[in-house]
Amino acid sequence: MTPTECRSCGAPLTLTVCDLGLSPISNAFIRPDDLGNGEMFYPLEARLCGRCWLVQLGTELTSTAHFHDDYVYFSSYSTSWVDHARHYSELMISRFGLTPESRVIEIASNDGYLLQFFVKAGIPALGIEPTANTAVAAREKGVETRELFFGRDTAARLAADGWAADLVAGNNVLAHVPDINDFVGGLPRILKPEGVVTLEFPHLLNLIELNQFDTIYHEHYCYLSLTALQPIFERAGLRVFDVEALPTHGGSLRLYICHAASNHARTPAVAAMLAAET
Repeated sequence: MTPTECRSCGAPLTLTVCDLGLSPISNAFIRPDDLGNGEMFYPLEARLCGRCWLVQLGTELTSTAHFHDDYVYFSSYSTSWVDHARHYSELMISRFGLTPESRVIEIASNDGYLLQFFVKAGIPALGIEPTANTAVAAREKGVETRELFFGRDTAARLAADGWAADLVAGNNVLAHVPDINDFVGGLPRILKPEGVVTLEFPHLLNLIELNQFDTIYHEHYCYLSLTALQPIFERAGLRVFDVEALPTHGGSLRLYICHAASNHARTPAVAAMLAAET
């Protein structure tokens, strides 16, 4: 797939939402030894798919350009974000009746900021994290972590290892994956029949209404809405049964997702959010 085609449905990208010209990669700080070598700038243009309404960058840099052994973002630096994670763990344990017999997986688990609370509650947890330095910090918190990028192949290996999850969390990761169909396609492979996936991401509605142009950067391949995500989930045999609006990261959504045949009842919040986006 080229950057001129939609990452979701493959339709041509002909509409521009916001063109910010040329920009260096975010968080890619220059080492002192490299100060004389200059810095690479890349186009930074958000485009819209007129077929499925997914907003996405027209430039594709590899994931390893952003996520590597010298990754500078550690989630636990933000005490308010750690509090958010603590509240999330308490809510999920209560709402879905998680016990020491359950299993929790977080994709893009960073330094164990979230899974540490499930570990403390005696619930087996596994982190999937491609950056080695944050993975080391997670293990120091007692969080088992595998250094991997997530997708269908990774999910198949985890399933073969016996990792079927009651809860899969993905906080601020879905916008960061260049192949969104591969990522979402891996979710049903590691989810128990009545398991739940929660995904949090900055909401496109806020980016547009509040002119949050500074949230557009190369590490965010996509700018997400429930409207654009529904067909991606449907192709993977998944469905959204609940949605919450959150104040985090300038205004985010938390989607609750399950297998299409699961017994989780759809709440009125889903239709209300789709109507707001329309």
